[in-house]
Amino acid sequence: MRVQGARYLQLMWIVGLIIAGLIVGALGRLFHPGRDPMGLLATIGIGIAAVIIAGLLIGHHGFFTFLFAVLIGVVLVALVGRFFATRGRALRA
Repeated sequence: MRVQGARYLQLMWIVGLIIAGLIVGALGRLFHPGRDPMGLLATIGIGIAAVIIAGLLIGHHGFFTFLFAVLIGVVLVALVGRFFATRGRALRA
């Protein structure tokens, strides 16, 4: 099965967004002080949200957008840990 043209670019954009989300989410969890027992899907979700927010706010793609996305990821990890924690355990996906 071959994927061609615009469909291929759309598929690669989605895969790239997931990979970027994983990297940004993992770095956000790494730089956030304290314990965050989140699962892999929650980490990817936080990272994807951070990448999208950074892309919308800055408007271009590059190294500074990536750094801004990591900063947003740290903030989102803190928010998820604070607001979705139940009895001492954070969100698990």
